Formats: sequence, structure tokens, C-alpha cells
Amino acid sequence: MRALLTVFFLFVSNTFMTLAWYGHLKFKEMEWSKSLGLITIILISWGIALFEYIFQVPANKYGFKENGGPFNLMQLKVTQEAVSITVFLIFSILFFKTEKIAWNHIVAFVLIILAVFFAFIKK
Repeated sequence: MRALLTVFFLFVSNTFMTLAWYGHLKFKEMEWSKSLGLITIILISWGIALFEYIFQVPANKYGFKENGGPFNLMQLKVTQEAVSITVFLIFSILFFKTEKIAWNHIVAFVLIILAVFFAFIKK
């Protein structure tokens, strides 16, 4: 159960982080935001990123082996990276329809998934 909760929190936190990092790139298409300056965009992104931390910190706390979770530190990190790239791919397909996913992007994603696999191999 802790593993599923950890991965769920990672998905939620990475969704907020992706919105904070890349969502503002779509602001130019929204009437209310056309005159916003960089500082305002940064503050809006920080506000969104706060929710990333609200989920990221519990994901790491509940998922970490020394806190009773199922993952060691390396497993947590590579799992987070795989979740992050998954969320980013979904986000870019849904919101940036002009971006094309090419074969090299797929290979990069597969290599990240392989990193997760290798991180979970027992030594």
C-alpha cells in the first residue's frame, strides 16, 4: 500500500511541478496573462510549485525504507524521474500539440524505465 501511495503522490507532485515549470509557456494564449511580467510569472509558478512540495515530501517520507516504506533512496529517485518524464510526455502531448514525439524521445524514455528496473535489482 505504501508503494502505491508513494507513486500516486509522485504523480500528483510531478503534475504540479510540470505545470509550474512549463504551464506558463501557454499563458500567452490566455487574455488575462498577456501583460504579465517575468516576476509575476515566477510568483505564479512558485504558487503552483508549493503544491508539488505538498505531495513530494510525503511521497519521499512514506516511500523511504528507513521510514517504513518500500524504497531505498536510489529507488525513490529513479522512480521519481520515470514518473516525471511520464507526466511531462502526457503534458506535452495534451497542451503543446505542436511538439512532436520522435523516436529518440521514445528511446530516452525507455532508457529511463530501464534505469528504474536496474535500480530495483537486488545486489
